[in-house]
Amino acid sequence: MKKSRIALLLIIAVLIALFFAFDLQHYLTLEALKSKQNAMLAYHQANPLMTIAIYMLVYIAATALSLPGAIILTLAGGGIFGLWIGTLIVSFASTMGASSAFLAARFLFRDGVKDKFGERLKTIDEGIAKEGAFYLFTLRLVPIVPFFMINLLMGLTTIKVRTFYWVSQVGMLAGTIVYVNAGTQLAKLESLSGILSPILVGSFVFLGIFPLLAKKALSFYRSEEL
Repeated sequence: MKKSRIALLLIIAVLIALFFAFDLQHYLTLEALKSKQNAMLAYHQANPLMTIAIYMLVYIAATALSLPGAIILTLAGGGIFGLWIGTLIVSFASTMGASSAFLAARFLFRDGVKDKFGERLKTIDEGIAKEGAFYLFTLRLVPIVPFFMINLLMGLTTIKVRTFYWVSQVGMLAGTIVYVNAGTQLAKLESLSGILSPILVGSFVFLGIFPLLAKKALSFYRSEEL
């Protein structure tokens, strides 16, 4: 088991090193995406299924390795596939990639963290067991929490894989639609900062905390009845 962990860690490290060594992050910028949009559209028109397959593989790999560029890839989904098909493709690709990063973190680091922070982790695990889905849903909707950090940190808890998957898919859907829709207007997009307005961020925060607040209120109401 230890050898397999070391092997996986080495593979991940090599892939990340190659990404930066070949300066591939240069392609995951708004300027590069806008300059390549026509070429990508032409390729998609000639090879629709191949384009979807390549796009999903790139998105899953980048997310699984916690590489920068998820927003750019999501915009690309809108720019290439349009709003509805793009949302569908990005939703599944991002969730599969996130789940891969989640599983890697659990496989590689959970035992070590458990050995070192056993009592603290036990408390966290108890909280996750009770309300993990609600917390994860809130984190997925709040744009200020880095996407890759949620994947890795949740992998250190005992939240079930299927719960992580479906809550992530549902929780990320609103943000996915916003960014894919922005990608459909790629030619007019000047920067990433204008995509999320303060009102929109506030709406995401409210949507994220509402289920948790509703559950707390219901629990309080029931305790008062007793």
